[in-house]
Amino acid sequence: MEFLILGFITGLSLIFVIGAQNIFVIEQGLKKQFIFLVCIICSISDLLLIFLGIFLFHFFYQFFNIFVELILNLFLIIFLVYFIYSKIVKSHTDIDFNIDVKEISKSEIIFKTLGFTYLNAHVYSDTVFFLGNFSKNFLLNEKIYFGVGASISSLLFFFGLGYLSTYFSKYAQSEKNWKYINIFIITFMSFLIIYIIKETLYLL
Repeated sequence: MEFLILGFITGLSLIFVIGAQNIFVIEQGLKKQFIFLVCIICSISDLLLIFLGIFLFHFFYQFFNIFVELILNLFLIIFLVYFIYSKIVKSHTDIDFNIDVKEISKSEIIFKTLGFTYLNAHVYSDTVFFLGNFSKNFLLNEKIYFGVGASISSLLFFFGLGYLSTYFSKYAQSEKNWKYINIFIITFMSFLIIYIIKETLYLL
């Protein structure tokens, strides 16, 4: 159960940022256009990429030696330090949502959603690399619980974002609210850095 919770909190910490994909979800929610379709595509895509990362690292882990594991842990630490740094230095600016309603076909919304998902480099760094790399030392059942937890956080986040878009559109433009969210994310990610450093020192 603890790995399910760990996956949930870690996944939520990574996804709880206002990027191009999340803005697109909010905009579709405000327009009330294919909200369910957009949210389910984003959620299923995250699930597939999360488990792709987990199983890639699981099956290739047997070929890792201590040097490779040290390098991967170093990349994890660099990723997290940069993630925290970007949270600290990036000042929040007002976000303008495109809420001009125009007719759009189901196929067009599918292609747009897939584009915002699979053409987004951050999606791969967060799901495939980070979550897969972070869970590489877990037992197989622990990895599955971890992946399920991260996938659940993604599902709840996207559907909450889409169907509560009116609230989140105001929330996204509140600098005070983002300050508190960022404090939580920075604190949690800092604990992850300490955990990874301890794991790395154990290898030496």
